[in-house]
Amino acid sequence: MIQHIGSDLPHKLLIRGGQPLKGTIAVDSSKNAALPLIAAAATVGHPVTLTNVPSSQDVCMLVQLLHATGTRAVLDAANVLYTTPDPGRRGEVDRGLATGTRGSYYLVPALLASGRAELPWPGGCALGDRGMELHFAVYEAFGDTVHTCESGYRITTREEQPPTRVEIRLPFPSRGATVAAILRAILAQRPMLLRGPNTSPEVTGLVRALHRSGHEVAYLPDGTLTFEPGPCWPAVWTVPGDKIEAGTLLCALAATGGRGRVHGVDPAHLTPLLDLLTELGFPITRDRDAVELDAPAQLTGAPLHALASITSLSSPSCLDADFEPPLMALALTLPGRLHTFQDEINPGRHANLVPQLRKLGAVITESSRTACHLTGPQRLTGATVEATDIRTGAALLVAALAASGTTVLTGLRRGHPDLPGKLHALGADIATLA
Repeated sequence: MIQHIGSDLPHKLLIRGGQPLKGTIAVDSSKNAALPLIAAAATVGHPVTLTNVPSSQDVCMLVQLLHATGTRAVLDAANVLYTTPDPGRRGEVDRGLATGTRGSYYLVPALLASGRAELPWPGGCALGDRGMELHFAVYEAFGDTVHTCESGYRITTREEQPPTRVEIRLPFPSRGATVAAILRAILAQRPMLLRGPNTSPEVTGLVRALHRSGHEVAYLPDGTLTFEPGPCWPAVWTVPGDKIEAGTLLCALAATGGRGRVHGVDPAHLTPLLDLLTELGFPITRDRDAVELDAPAQLTGAPLHALASITSLSSPSCLDADFEPPLMALALTLPGRLHTFQDEINPGRHANLVPQLRKLGAVITESSRTACHLTGPQRLTGATVEATDIRTGAALLVAALAASGTTVLTGLRRGHPDLPGKLHALGADIATLA
């Protein structure tokens, strides 16, 4: 039996491709931005109200884990999270929950308020070895002791923290390590100088939120981040719109030759992607909280080339690695060009995505386990494919909508709460398959 898309992610989707998408759609709030803010709310030591919280699986799991940090958390039906310090509620981490989300590592600073943080290795999508060595280096810079074993890791604090400034240099701008450094400085109430910090919207949003709470956090012109502890007071923070969902919807509009308006997201958070789409020949209009794309009949832009995630993270003007999968699906539709993709941050992502795209008829050459190239346009044909991780599922939705015939997509269980429903609202022929 086939039913229309609902608000819950279905196990199996039936997608009939070949039709241009059009219309207006709003994005949900950002999971990647929400997780650091939730962890910060458990670390700052005062009540926080967090609005526009996304109803994703990862977010719900992290909220449930907050009790172990000594934080009372209530998430209401309006997607508002209220957190209050309650040290008497502090307990052991639910290891089953913690292994279900990679974001569990954000809770280490809040857990260290008791002197010890013990967690299983983070879960989430299987994207290869995305180690925590940089996180551990951050904690060791604060004098913490790190122990690891096959099942997880334990971090313990020294009894007294000296008041001296902590200086840390990251070898590349890791988002997770940057968040860890900021939150650990809050707990220690020590000044910090962080060289090579991440400057993505997820981190700059955290910086702005903490500044509103009384801490002095700032990016300096030389690219460093400074932290000075300040007075704490109750605060209201807001989770921004999901730039990755917005980018995926724009790629779907482009891949199907459609036109549409995506709102509920700050276009500045999409600048690298929008610049790239413009360079490819897609007309883009940016509004205060929306982006419009109108696919032309014929493209005259440049090829996608060397989308390297390590390089992209080194500058705020470059591309987030999570945009790469839907861009790869889009590239299969672009005429007469060689497109090169590289993702060294998520070494297992190509191993997940490339075989699934090949089931649709894609011809993709892998030059290494993290790099590949393809030439478009290619004729894709519907097949049965599997969403082995969040971004692979999003890319397969884009590719299936550009393919001829019918695609069956299974495994779309995590990630954006209703990406298939949003595509359906833009005219995509998508239904659930019982």
